[in-house]
Amino acid sequence: MVEQVEVAIVGGGPAGISAALFLAHAAPELTDRIVVLEKEHYPREKYCAGGVGARADNLLGSIGVQVDVPSVPLHGVAFRAVGQQRVVRDPGGWIGRVVRRIEFDHELARTAMRRGIRVIEGARVQGVRVVPESVEIQSAHGALRARALIAADGVGSVVRRELGIGGARYQAQALELDTEPVASDVDRDLMLFDVSRRELPGYYWDFPTLVGGQELVCRGVYLLREGGAGSSLEIQEILAAELAARGLDLARYRKKRYAERGFDLHAPLSRQRVLLIGEAAGIDPVTGEGIAQAIQYGAVAGRYLARKLHVRDLCFDDWRHEVMGSMIGHDLSVRTLGVGAFYGRYRPQVERFLLDTPEFVRLGIQHFAGKRWSGPTLVRAGWGVAWHVARWLAGRPADVSGAPELARHSFEAA
Repeated sequence: MVEQVEVAIVGGGPAGISAALFLAHAAPELTDRIVVLEKEHYPREKYCAGGVGARADNLLGSIGVQVDVPSVPLHGVAFRAVGQQRVVRDPGGWIGRVVRRIEFDHELARTAMRRGIRVIEGARVQGVRVVPESVEIQSAHGALRARALIAADGVGSVVRRELGIGGARYQAQALELDTEPVASDVDRDLMLFDVSRRELPGYYWDFPTLVGGQELVCRGVYLLREGGAGSSLEIQEILAAELAARGLDLARYRKKRYAERGFDLHAPLSRQRVLLIGEAAGIDPVTGEGIAQAIQYGAVAGRYLARKLHVRDLCFDDWRHEVMGSMIGHDLSVRTLGVGAFYGRYRPQVERFLLDTPEFVRLGIQHFAGKRWSGPTLVRAGWGVAWHVARWLAGRPADVSGAPELARHSFEAA
């Protein structure tokens, strides 16, 4: 027997579960005909640094969802480059939190189940076929036939592969582990991003985290690659060196390696009756931020699909337009276009600009938090852009020389 459902969602992470929640909220009559297929069993491990911008919690809160799990509150960021450090906190306070995905994803899925959405665990998808009136899905749970399918199955998306959608322009590798805190760490209400290694198209990070109630630090390296090309860099060596500088030994800790797919401005995001969201579609290639963007994808997809099902228009040829016209689309477009600036020939100028212009960094953390940008901050950031462009056009050096130590100078913006 082939089970008939209205909507099948492949992937029970933040993107897939959020899509189910927002679809059920927009079209309550469909709630018991939405099925989420999750290949693992909750609680299941998901490697991720765990930073969640408050904009994600605010968006879930708009439909009455609160994901109550152990978290470390965040109030700002520390940015390191060329021997200097800039700390920027938001005057408004809380900008987000750090969670453990094993806990966050489980609680989000349980929220969906409590609302009547069926989440099937251990249902690894093995094949997908679009036929004239439906989408046929073969899974370890059995066969399903759905009017529409949402692919939220991550970087290794089976649905994307089955539909013949090629690889992304930007791919990334990340390696992380959890250690005890050390004396040189930044305050626990900050996320540290360190781009001091110019040979690395990416960054080193330190995020505060809670593991079983114990205060630890998630430390890792993010390496961006273009066009599927290999890299002569070995992120484990970079991470080992960063740990050694903090008096830590890589061999003592469990290493967690994973891949990410960056958003592509031109790759397909849909087929007839099928939408791609989350990392199956692509996330921020500059930082690899994924959780908040996954939830934003899910919100847009749920509302869009409710409208499309109502009018029986399931070709989905305007899904890309829908995404690009939303906040998540604007965000991904800017970040994708910014890859060349952050990791290309203008990287020294960008680093110098971020160190010298805390207002611009503050705009970034306010966006992370989903807060409205203030007029004075925008004006000051604009002046900072103009000053640095003028400095660059005048041929003034952007880099800082003679800085052999990482923390040669540190300063904080109130």
